[in-house]
Amino acid sequence: MPGQQYRSEKLERTLKSLHVAVPGIKASVIVNIEGLLVAAYPPGNEDNPYENPTSSPQVAAMAATLIGLAETTLNRLQQGDLKRLMIDADKGTMVVYPANRASLAVLVEKGTQLGRVLFAVSKVRDEVMEILRIKEDEG
Repeated sequence: MPGQQYRSEKLERTLKSLHVAVPGIKASVIVNIEGLLVAAYPPGNEDNPYENPTSSPQVAAMAATLIGLAETTLNRLQQGDLKRLMIDADKGTMVVYPANRASLAVLVEKGTQLGRVLFAVSKVRDEVMEILRIKEDEG
């Protein structure tokens, strides 16, 4: 399907632009609400999934699960819609933004300026939503 391939390439280019704009972003993925990988940067190596573990199907499923749990929690606590989910760890931070029927997850190295990351990722999320919206309008 040429249209599908084109959309995937456009999403990967969008993710790559995020990595170029903000040093310290280690990996980024776009997953759909079912937990299936839509795009990743750097792209994964199917022969060696440990090279870029964020592009693995398991991580895609985990990101979708985290978004689902966060949205359920916020709904139950009557806190409104989820804007972003941040998980801070010893070696870095994971930021996940909902993007309509998908999510954009970014893995950030420890010490990276999070304000810059959050600004850039929110802009890229808007681009991802537009790319995915074009596909929905075609279907």
